[in-house]
Amino acid sequence: MTPIRDCPAPDPTPSGPTRYAVPAGAVDTHAHVIGRPPAYPFVENRSYTPPAAPAAAYRAMLDATGMAHGVLVQVSVHGTDNRLLLETLATDPARLRGVAVIPLGLPERDLAAMKAAGVVGLRLNVLYGGGIDFDQVEAYGALAREMGWHLQFLIDARSLPPLAARLSRLPVPFVVDHMGHMPTSAGLSDEGFSTLVALVRDGAFVKLSGAFRTSVAGAPYADTIPFARALNDAAPERCLWGSDWPHVAAWDGPPKLSTLLDLMADWVPDEGRRQKLFVENPRALYGFG
Repeated sequence: MTPIRDCPAPDPTPSGPTRYAVPAGAVDTHAHVIGRPPAYPFVENRSYTPPAAPAAAYRAMLDATGMAHGVLVQVSVHGTDNRLLLETLATDPARLRGVAVIPLGLPERDLAAMKAAGVVGLRLNVLYGGGIDFDQVEAYGALAREMGWHLQFLIDARSLPPLAARLSRLPVPFVVDHMGHMPTSAGLSDEGFSTLVALVRDGAFVKLSGAFRTSVAGAPYADTIPFARALNDAAPERCLWGSDWPHVAAWDGPPKLSTLLDLMADWVPDEGRRQKLFVENPRALYGFG
């Protein structure tokens, strides 16, 4: 049995970029809040044990990086227990939205309460323990359509080729996390990455995020640049940015948010496209006014 490792804590002094100004109205579309047992239990089949990442620290991170809005994504270690996510959304409903992880078959009143709280999507996580796998993607698509939500996938792009047709038939928009969560060593010509680019060109959203997860070179993650540019060129109107705070499972040490944000000057060098990435695209998808 693989041991469950303790995660290092995130950078305690987050800050914004030094190479450009974050545009007004920017949205961080990917971060997590994390509680600690016994109040917020961890799932047994998790692949890591994180430190706490409370709501106050999350909001402080948004302020420090110049983000007007934030989207919280249910973290895998809490499984389908979305209580902390919903509690955090309630602290600032105008500023925050959520992407939940739920089992099928929840009562309509529970779904309605989630929507009223600011949940706008459902996540299927096929990489880490505590997530929801791909087997029932069509059922989740039908539920998301009923609720007016989108779907979000944490998946290794190398797994996409046999799944692409099913994704293309989904009745709702869908988002792929962290540029496909594929190591840069696989190469731009990898069939999985080519499939991801094609999906984005045809209508999928993608998060230009997680450089510290996909880079094999390490900070400042220059080996990720051609991958991000390929995705942004495919559909600049469907690219999103996310901090991935508090950077769980960053085994080489937590990245600096200023470094991740500075990298956007290389990933998306055109200022007009960065305006889409930070402001226009996420405000439309997540329903910020």
